[in-house]
Amino acid sequence: MKIETRKFGEISINEKKILTMPEGLPGFPGFERFVLLEDEKTAPFCWFQSLEEPNLALIIMDPLVFKPDYLLGLKGFINDRKWTDVKEEDLLVYVVVNITGEKETTKITANLMGPLVINSNTNEVIQVVISDSTYPYQYNVLEPT
Repeated sequence: MKIETRKFGEISINEKKILTMPEGLPGFPGFERFVLLEDEKTAPFCWFQSLEEPNLALIIMDPLVFKPDYLLGLKGFINDRKWTDVKEEDLLVYVVVNITGEKETTKITANLMGPLVINSNTNEVIQVVISDSTYPYQYNVLEPT
């Protein structure tokens, strides 16, 4: 399947890699189909690309790369979602990253309060919003606390 993206132009994706967000992405109503695009040149960053809107692509990454002690308590989450036959290792967790500035003033923050959780068995994605989290929504990746 071919899709149009702002960052990579027209690309081919495997339809089996399409991710669905039945509840949508908060702040972007009506967009429910995405694909995870990885590029060795931008690793560990990857792109959460909308299939419906070429201009909608979020930079995301695995939070354990910069915060190895990041914990979500996914067992309760699995039960709340009624994802049957899912183990914690079947869930992929990514956080949305914001990169601002230029070279010497580059700032990279990650939203640890609203991770994306992907069920690798069903390709379903949900953004978990942890309202009582001790994690910030603008965690400084370059200067961890």
